[in-house]
Amino acid sequence: MTLFQSAWNAQSPQALQRREAMLARIAALRALEERSAAASAKSRPAFEKRGQLLPRERVALLLDAGAPWLPLCSLAGYLQDSKDAAQSVPGGGVVAGIGFVSGVRCMLVASDSGIEAGAVQSMGLEKILRVQEIALQGKLPFVHLVESAGANLMRYRVEGFVQGGALFRNLARLSAAGIPVITVQHGSGTAGGAYMPGLSDVVIMVRNRSRAFLAGPPLLMAATGEVATEEELGGALMHSAVSGLGEQLAGDDREALGLAREVVARTGWAQAEARNRAQDPLYPAEELLGLVPDDLRQPLDMHEVIARLVDGSDFLPFKALYGAATVCVQASLDGHAVGILSNNGPIDVAGANKAAHFIQLMCQLGHPILYLQNTTGYMVGKESEQAGMIKHGSKMIQAVTNATVPQITVQCGASFGAGNYGMCGRGYAPRFLFSWPSARTAVMGGEQAARTMQIVGEAALARKGIAPDPAQSRAQYDKIVAMFEAQADVFYTSGLVLDDGVIDPRDTRAALAQCLDICAQAELRQLRPLQFGVARM
Repeated sequence: MTLFQSAWNAQSPQALQRREAMLARIAALRALEERSAAASAKSRPAFEKRGQLLPRERVALLLDAGAPWLPLCSLAGYLQDSKDAAQSVPGGGVVAGIGFVSGVRCMLVASDSGIEAGAVQSMGLEKILRVQEIALQGKLPFVHLVESAGANLMRYRVEGFVQGGALFRNLARLSAAGIPVITVQHGSGTAGGAYMPGLSDVVIMVRNRSRAFLAGPPLLMAATGEVATEEELGGALMHSAVSGLGEQLAGDDREALGLAREVVARTGWAQAEARNRAQDPLYPAEELLGLVPDDLRQPLDMHEVIARLVDGSDFLPFKALYGAATVCVQASLDGHAVGILSNNGPIDVAGANKAAHFIQLMCQLGHPILYLQNTTGYMVGKESEQAGMIKHGSKMIQAVTNATVPQITVQCGASFGAGNYGMCGRGYAPRFLFSWPSARTAVMGGEQAARTMQIVGEAALARKGIAPDPAQSRAQYDKIVAMFEAQADVFYTSGLVLDDGVIDPRDTRAALAQCLDICAQAELRQLRPLQFGVARM
């Protein structure tokens, strides 16, 4: 046993100040998530008139009561639909997450048809593509609750049409891999949207509500002059009795969701959890709020964070005195053996070598690797360059890239420069990547970027024999700082789906436990791949 002795005073003025700052960020996060739910709920009268449930009500009924639920990409699209932070509605028009349906852990995606009738948004498409990839890696049944007006033709972009094909390609990949794809068609699916049920293994339709056609009545008339009703073209009864697109016909949303639960139950994929309950950390998760500085220039000992995440606060440091700013430890989290890699400063030559060694050791042992990002990047300077920082940092990046075990990343603080890469940032395809409200991501700090451009600009003027204008120089400096700071903010980066969601630090252990369960289950689950996806008959 290697029990960590915390030196942190959770009641110190510094801790209390940091706690208040973190709580303010969490409140802002929850307000944005609630904004999306509230915008959708405004459509309640129309849904009730049609005898329908709101999207979030559908999700709640489908999921097992009281079972864990891991929402994903809840801020997708934030500041992308509108540059006005007070008006932007996050979520991308999609509700997505991992939860249990009839005892089976599933990837669940629901059109948020209370907002713009479920019209596809650009970042909503990115969100769906991301969760499809998670489902494929995690061998999770893909359950899709569809009700979408399709693309908004008033905001048509050709790249969205072209890239949107990947959504349907991924449905075919899932099915061919042996992963069930189950669709509940609650409402319309037009044009490309019709391929969502078309590329599913099982489709449940709702009488008088489900619609699926390649061309709706207006487009049909415009294209061919033919006149047809929605029911004739693609109604639930027609598809269930004539075309064969639907396998199950339900009377309403509730019955459809009940049928979906039965379909999932009959996969036989429910698994009992065999592991014993792990020992909780010795230190409360509540103290994480006071640990993390809102000013990332203040130090943070990541050992203190690790002690509040791992089983019994028990971990074994690896090369503790060598490259000490790079933290490598072995531990267990909710019963799963893991390697944890984190930062107490920049990554130097010794730290990069240590990390590469540690990653390879974890691959040898078969232990998943958790990256807790908190770094300004790789060390710069004459001494570091002469010591081979580039080649040693590249060695670490090679190890991250080619690791053979699941990798999961949490961006806790700074994620700057190539440190983002070496610590398994989004570009390195970790199985999951979450951010804390304190996280910031950028190629460098705003002040460093501004000063760099200032030096370059002044040098260029000097070569021409021109003296710099102090006022102009200052204005450019402030503009660059503002640009970098705005884009580094975690709510902005999460809006671009550069993570899988922003989480309350207190929920980190529970979120990681779910992710590790998913990874372990995927290792054990034997799929029966097909040459291609289940073809509709």
